[in-house]
Amino acid sequence: MDFKTEHGMTRRQALLMTGGAFAAASLMAATQGWANPVGTPKTAKVTQVRNATILVETGGVTFLIDPLFADQGSLPGFPASASSHLSNPLVTLPMPQDDLATADAVIVTHLHLDHWDDAAKAAIARDKPIFAQSEHDAGLIRADGFTDVHVLTEATEFNGVRLIKTGGQHGNDATLEAFPTMGDVCGVVFSHPEFPTLYVAGDTIWNAHVQAAIDTHKPAAIVLNAGNAVMMGFDPIIMGTEDVLAVHRAAPEAILIASHMEAINHCILSRQVLRDFSVQNGFEQKLLIPADGEAVMV
Repeated sequence: MDFKTEHGMTRRQALLMTGGAFAAASLMAATQGWANPVGTPKTAKVTQVRNATILVETGGVTFLIDPLFADQGSLPGFPASASSHLSNPLVTLPMPQDDLATADAVIVTHLHLDHWDDAAKAAIARDKPIFAQSEHDAGLIRADGFTDVHVLTEATEFNGVRLIKTGGQHGNDATLEAFPTMGDVCGVVFSHPEFPTLYVAGDTIWNAHVQAAIDTHKPAAIVLNAGNAVMMGFDPIIMGTEDVLAVHRAAPEAILIASHMEAINHCILSRQVLRDFSVQNGFEQKLLIPADGEAVMV
């Protein structure tokens, strides 16, 4: 499978891959009114793979983000979380591991099992360029035998694409105090002079970190982990409906792309509920909710 960007497509076109849930007309309507930055007519491509695993293609480079390659049902549910009796992942990988592993580089926003698992470690070449959020995470990845591991900064560059680390918070203060293993997380802004700026927020709730990234980088498109994952008795640890709405209000011209949905036991927000919420709140034309295996152009 060729994951290279289709440079001939306009920003209003969408490439529907296996299992696509949207009609092309819906995607085109969602992107009407959105414009690339001045002088950047090219498009970026985001493929929703499964859970938080996505492919980002921009500036002629393909990035694989947060790979979860495990077979359906091969991992236990997360303890003390919603529907912990269910085995993860809840759904199959929609495309071959080998195709995903051909990406030019890998970005691991944090080391939780549903973002960087043993199956991904086995499938990805040991000399593949990998970017981690911290020296701590990079050291653990190197300990698994990977030899080309880098720490993201606010000025990282790979093959002409600037990678800008952004902050996040994996739950509110009370949740992090109760579950210290949530640890640190990050997001990434992808910047290239000829392509739209894309912000992948990562595993975070709506907070000042996300506001700051929007204010600073003014992204044309934002990928949000929007499954509303819940640890029992605590507020969600990633975005839900109200968080997505808050992002829209902070960046009303940006196209939002919902990820991290319907694949892990504690993600309780469905795509349909989020879609209905966006209609009720008048921002459905700014929100894309791709199915697993579906790609959109922005």
